[in-house]
Amino acid sequence: IVEKTGIDPATRAKNLDENQLSKIVHVLQEGDYLIEGDLRRERSLNLKRLQAIKSYRGMRHSRGLPVRGQRTSTNARTRKGKKKTVGAKSNPNAKAGIH
Repeated sequence: IVEKTGIDPATRAKNLDENQLSKIVHVLQEGDYLIEGDLRRERSLNLKRLQAIKSYRGMRHSRGLPVRGQRTSTNARTRKGKKKTVGAKSNPNAKAGIH
């Protein structure tokens, strides 16, 4: 993008003037770049396609598990969410603790 606009690659974003910014915007709009909503739509369609063909990656996405081969027995808390503790249910028909 920088080569197409002719802007020095060492220039920081805060130092760009209006003319340089408009050149960058023009290159992004006219080029083959997916940005904002188009990129989100493309990614969601890719995920839906993987889930529709029932691929391994698609199934992992739909179950909310790690997709790229990470271990899940001890880690993967970010992907799996907060721990779900399974507790024992009390039996109302049980006798009192006296034997």
